[in-house]
Amino acid sequence: MTDEIALLSCAAFLLSALLTGVVRRLALSRGVLDVPNARSSHSKATPRGGGLAVVAGFSGLIVFLAYTRIVDARLATALLGGGLPVALVGLADDYKSVPAGWRLAVHFAVAAWAVVSLGAPSTLGWGGGAFAVLAIVWAINLFNFMDGIDGIAGGEAVFVAAAGGGLCAAVGGPAAISAAAFMLAGSCLGFLVWNWPPAKIFLGDVGSGFLGYCLAVLTLAATRASPAAGWSWVILMGVFLVDATVTLARRALQGARVHEAHRSHAYQFLARRWGSHLKVTLAVGALNICWLLPLALLASVRPGWAIASTVVALSPLVVVALRVGAGLEEARRVRAE
Repeated sequence: MTDEIALLSCAAFLLSALLTGVVRRLALSRGVLDVPNARSSHSKATPRGGGLAVVAGFSGLIVFLAYTRIVDARLATALLGGGLPVALVGLADDYKSVPAGWRLAVHFAVAAWAVVSLGAPSTLGWGGGAFAVLAIVWAINLFNFMDGIDGIAGGEAVFVAAAGGGLCAAVGGPAAISAAAFMLAGSCLGFLVWNWPPAKIFLGDVGSGFLGYCLAVLTLAATRASPAAGWSWVILMGVFLVDATVTLARRALQGARVHEAHRSHAYQFLARRWGSHLKVTLAVGALNICWLLPLALLASVRPGWAIASTVVALSPLVVVALRVGAGLEEARRVRAE
């Protein structure tokens, strides 16, 4: 089984890399470009919608794994039954702006679908199920918020999926979760070949929402199997969770329109300060590997320490995000310095 999953992960990588190249050519020929504006972090028009390749490749492999019973039907149904609608509304938004209310309605519907499909209310209770719905909706949107510089969202997805799948396998967790996670990591790595700084194509809403949803579903599935495993996934997503949450909370407290585009995330401030997308993306990767991964491992092998490990992992990130200026308007951040 291990050799088979490794082979399929390599297939996911190659398929995604190939499909991303195809999507890029189509986007260029049809003028589907992300044109820089005052809120952008890039300086030249770049094709977008590359996440379509991730969606197509990953979905096809999940169908195959479900057919061969490596991934159980419940998990496959949760991933694709909700992930594909999220991708479709994201694709529509990439081509022509979709009202925020409609997007949010779809996000809540698919989140409820995931919770019910995985049977979460039976283990978490209805209160826990309602919280899970909100958490999935937040994950869908936070990945969209954090997809603002080259390589950061794709790199984060590769890390979380690969590390989450690896930890699940290491502690004897459900094979279906680790198999699905490795397929997602391979698919994202294939896209990352094209999105690595300087990016030749952007993920787009079609991909960012899909990735956020799939990682949230895998986290929920892991939580149903073992609460400690769920905390491990939360730790692994710490950089995105903290930056997006601190930024939104701070903007809300300042009375800003939180649904409007902005560039006040901590990673965006750092990209401008350092003058490099690559440096920020590499810094996030180093933080993930050197800080969050060991604490996620600790939470996995010492379930009694899972919550404490999560607090230890995320607390410094909150301090850093606040110190960098996450959520502050750019003019106010400059004055604060």
